[in-house]
Amino acid sequence: MFTGIIEDLGTIEKINRDGGNLHITVQTSITNELKIDQSVAHNGVCLTVVDIEGDTYTVTAIQETLDKTNLGFLKENEFVNIERAMKLGDRLDGHIVQGHVDQIATCADIIAKDGSWVFTFEYDKSLNNITIEKGSITVNGVSLTVVNSQLNRFSVAIIPYTFNHTTFKTIKVGDTINLEFDVIGKYVKRLNDLRN
Repeated sequence: MFTGIIEDLGTIEKINRDGGNLHITVQTSITNELKIDQSVAHNGVCLTVVDIEGDTYTVTAIQETLDKTNLGFLKENEFVNIERAMKLGDRLDGHIVQGHVDQIATCADIIAKDGSWVFTFEYDKSLNNITIEKGSITVNGVSLTVVNSQLNRFSVAIIPYTFNHTTFKTIKVGDTINLEFDVIGKYVKRLNDLRN
């Protein structure tokens, strides 16, 4: 489990394709605190640390993960949002995030708002995911509040701190991002669907 509060921006040092797997080597200031077999979220995708060397560590994304997330689009020297799994007893500063991306979306619009930004994202509605006004959403692993909810699009407001300390500073219109919808909302929707 994660909280959606990004700890660090990692830099993609190396990407190696091995059959259907992608081995991703990341440099980050928290590498010395990691252990092999530990779960770390990368743009909101939970992956297992399989190797540590100096200030870099390596994780592996299988084809299933690559098909459902934006990790396959990563390039060397790009940034990635990093969060370690939460510890029991810690404060939950964001919201409950599983690290299981539901689908990808496209950045449709970015509006500067006198010191903050409003990002709008569009997603495929055929997967039946939903957002609600003032509900939680995870974008590339960042816990955010929905400010405008529509059938297949929503907006989030980004404060300067979030903009400067996450990959939001690199997102452009047309970019692909990862979405994890609110886990409680997903359960409520599933129960409602089963009743109907």
